[in-house]
Amino acid sequence: MNLCTKKREARILFRQKRTENILLVESSILIQVKKLITALSNESESENLVGIYWPLKDEVDLRSLKEISGLSLALPASKKKGEITYHRWTNTPLKKDVYGILAPLEEPALEPNQINLLIVPALAIDRNGIRLGYGGGCFDRLRSKGMWKEIEALAIVPSACISTSLLPKDKWDIPFDGWINEKEIHRLDK
Repeated sequence: MNLCTKKREARILFRQKRTENILLVESSILIQVKKLITALSNESESENLVGIYWPLKDEVDLRSLKEISGLSLALPASKKKGEITYHRWTNTPLKKDVYGILAPLEEPALEPNQINLLIVPALAIDRNGIRLGYGGGCFDRLRSKGMWKEIEALAIVPSACISTSLLPKDKWDIPFDGWINEKEIHRLDK
């Protein structure tokens, strides 16, 4: 079985697992995310800018983080298939990007040194930090560029979607720094 087929099968399996579990664990995952944000705020006196995402079906909805005082958020945007940039989420109206996902397209693209943390949705992640996404490679392309790889990146997954075996991996897949699930914030030793 080739790598493409293995990834396709893994996506089917873990999409089903996420769908079965997300409603049961979403509020607990959000509590863990808020715990992480509080710790981040306590560690730094400067502005904390966290890259999150606009939620799609069965993804944890982090939009309520916008109401946390002292926290600034950024959302990804795609103007071209396969590429993303992050933009500060302000009160400027959101517009649909090339994938049809709402994004602050009128705001300038952020540089990596402006963002403290990336929180990214996933279908699954393995113990080595290999994230299984939707197959576009957008986050890997972004994180392969310059200073973007220096920003801590954590995947959001229910614990049922933490793979006990290694996930299929392409040569361009960049490991994440850990994950957040309903039980913990898990950072990998690197």
